[in-house]
Amino acid sequence: MTSLIRLEGVGKRYGRGEPVLDGVDLDVPAGRVIGILGSNGSGKSTLLRILAALSRETSGTVVGSPRVGYLPDRFPAGQRMSARAYLRHMARMDGLADLSSIGPLLDRLALVGGPDAPLRTLSKGNAQKVGLAQAVLADPDLLILDEPWSGLDVEAHTVLGELVAETRERGASVVFTDHRAAAVHAHADDVFRMDAGRLTRVESAAKAETATRIVLHGAGGDWAAEPGVSQAVADGERVVLTVEAGHADAVLLRALNRGFSVREVAPCSP
Repeated sequence: MTSLIRLEGVGKRYGRGEPVLDGVDLDVPAGRVIGILGSNGSGKSTLLRILAALSRETSGTVVGSPRVGYLPDRFPAGQRMSARAYLRHMARMDGLADLSSIGPLLDRLALVGGPDAPLRTLSKGNAQKVGLAQAVLADPDLLILDEPWSGLDVEAHTVLGELVAETRERGASVVFTDHRAAAVHAHADDVFRMDAGRLTRVESAAKAETATRIVLHGAGGDWAAEPGVSQAVADGERVVLTVEAGHADAVLLRALNRGFSVREVAPCSP
């Protein structure tokens, strides 16, 4: 697979303190979702800032410079301008000429107060929605999300999962962090753990437990040939899919776009 960005032996140290990152190796291929588990202070946010070229490594090498969309763990929302005005301003700074998707994107995220709500009046969760909109607006090659589900309401959780799946579907990549194993395994193709500045891969066996059973109603399509679908059983217009871990959001999105209705989504029995 084509690599978008690669970290080789990357370390980060502030002054004479202990290293925040220590010999990190990470390859981010195109069209993959990478989830990074870790507690507060483990080095996750520093790693994302280096991937986003917002911080320089102290040692090691970073190869590649993809176009990045970045959502920090806390979006700086204490500004007088409205959500719409802020996104228009940031989009123009990024060279984006077509601004027509701003309103629909904020509507999709169900921003409380609407697109003209002043940023300084927003809750943490709603400010997070504006930050997410900014990160995805220009269709980046690499979408970097720091604890993106934190503070979002249930409906926005679903939309965020769809946006992650859509990013992967168009061949771009996503790197995100979370401290919850279930959230990481549910959305990521590849899972890593950050602990005291060291990054290790989590064995795929942990992900096998998160295969999903999806029941659809509708006609048409060879679901057995779809990416991420390991089994498809059709009975008239009822279709039962077994979907590999990390592919459920993308499969659901394709089903809805094709006019299918979703009757059931549940973890597969072990």
